[in-house]
Amino acid sequence: MNFLASSKPSHRTATRLLAAAALCAASGAHAQAIPKTVRLIVAYPAGGVSDVVARALGDRLAAQLGVTVIVDNRAGASGAIGMDAVAKAAPDGATLGFSAISPLVLSPHLGKLPFDPLKDIAPVASVMYSPVLLIATPATKVKDFRALIADAKAQPGVLRWATSGPASLGHIVLEQLRSAAGVDITHVPYKGGGQQLNDAIGGQFEILSTNASPTLTSHIQSGKLRPLAVGAPARLESLPQVPTLGELGYSAANINSLFGVFAPAATPPALVARFNAEINKALASPELRARLTATDNVPTGGTSAAFAKEIASEFESNGRIIKAAAIKAD
Repeated sequence: MNFLASSKPSHRTATRLLAAAALCAASGAHAQAIPKTVRLIVAYPAGGVSDVVARALGDRLAAQLGVTVIVDNRAGASGAIGMDAVAKAAPDGATLGFSAISPLVLSPHLGKLPFDPLKDIAPVASVMYSPVLLIATPATKVKDFRALIADAKAQPGVLRWATSGPASLGHIVLEQLRSAAGVDITHVPYKGGGQQLNDAIGGQFEILSTNASPTLTSHIQSGKLRPLAVGAPARLESLPQVPTLGELGYSAANINSLFGVFAPAATPPALVARFNAEINKALASPELRARLTATDNVPTGGTSAAFAKEIASEFESNGRIIKAAAIKAD
């Protein structure tokens, strides 16, 4: 998740994360050799948008490095299973992970993990952010976000807002809006995104917050669902008429899912630096950028240090949000 609200990580947290990823800044005097076979652990099921992006990235890296990249889907526990496999892998450059940052910055505040997100994982490179769309279903006639807030104020507790579950990104958006706008909206948690989208089309609730996807886009284009706002740094090219939550005055709720590549924390700094450079090169390719933007995902990139700093900031801000809203996991 990429929280755009301003927040400074504690010195301890930032120091631990940046140390685990110092990796990034230090590069050997000579090019570091990459293993001939690299396993890319994807923390989500095969066939989803994140899996498609990870495979496209793996193909680019294989071509650039002249190695074999094998995608290994390890789905479950909101990405924690895949990241645990990364944390426990040999730190020899033969294993990388692709995941949203939520297993590192959100899950730790909700329960004990089988790995230490601040010590056992090294951020390698930011890859993309996935916007969060706020969608009106056939159960409501509101045409824009301001009308939604007005309706919520006029009918406390009547509007129903569906998310993919307690402590999910959509739930965090809801809690931020509840607090900032002073409204009472009923949370309807689902287990995952498939059923909630079907129920949205059927008008089982008024509002849905979910990540962008080709299926969602098709329902928007058909007129079955209406986008009211988007959590993103800027408006989406595919929906230029839809304002960001930041534009609407809700910067704390203007959040999205940030995805990246990770390595076991003890991976040699020169290897991490090499992978960072190759990932940034891959993200600059027109083919990969087109693959991302076609699904409303936005390429990011940058240094390992910047990625680690953002993760540290998210870890701190999530802790405050979860405590203030008394959010509990299932």
